[in-house]
Amino acid sequence: MNLIFCYSSAMTLVLASGNPHKREELTALFQGHTLLLPQDLGVVYHHEETGSTFLENSLGKASTLYRQLLEVGQTGYLVLADDSGLSIPALGGEPGVYSARFGEKELGRKPTYAEQHQLLLERMRFITDRKAFFICCMVLMIHPDRWFVAQETLEGEIAPMPRGAGGFGYDPLLYLPWEGRTVAELSLEEKNALSHRGAAARAIRAILEKHLENDHEST
Repeated sequence: MNLIFCYSSAMTLVLASGNPHKREELTALFQGHTLLLPQDLGVVYHHEETGSTFLENSLGKASTLYRQLLEVGQTGYLVLADDSGLSIPALGGEPGVYSARFGEKELGRKPTYAEQHQLLLERMRFITDRKAFFICCMVLMIHPDRWFVAQETLEGEIAPMPRGAGGFGYDPLLYLPWEGRTVAELSLEEKNALSHRGAAARAIRAILEKHLENDHEST
């Protein structure tokens, strides 16, 4: 079956997340387009992250939300999903795809960001190789059989203690030597210019504004 999609220059994307901080960052990166959360369309979104890679999790999130939108009669939307995390080579790549759930086993519940920071710093106490990097895998889903992906990184090192009040997640822990600051000490504009999510979003936006616009012109 051939599927024909028509697009305008300004598009509406639904983010496969309930995280308002993530929407804030992505809204700035997708200026000129509308970015909705699932609840804006009456969807109670939930996806169990069981993938062993960021791509598996990101694609799973997008597929789940696409299906849930159809179930409530919301069609014609593009779905945007990303899976991000912190990888520390000295810890074998941990916390990796388990970044958001890091510390749950130790605490028996979902930890706060501050608790995750403390647990991670304790793991790093006697480790001298503090190299680390953020990873973001972003998927734009047009249809379950048609999607695009971009994966980017932001390299740095684990700071001896959290610094900064901006951002979210592990931002206060990733120190950028060339900036002399952690990611949490950057302004939103600076973070978007440097970050893994910003780089992935720019690649996906280029697809939106060039590749998909060519689809529209050819229909």
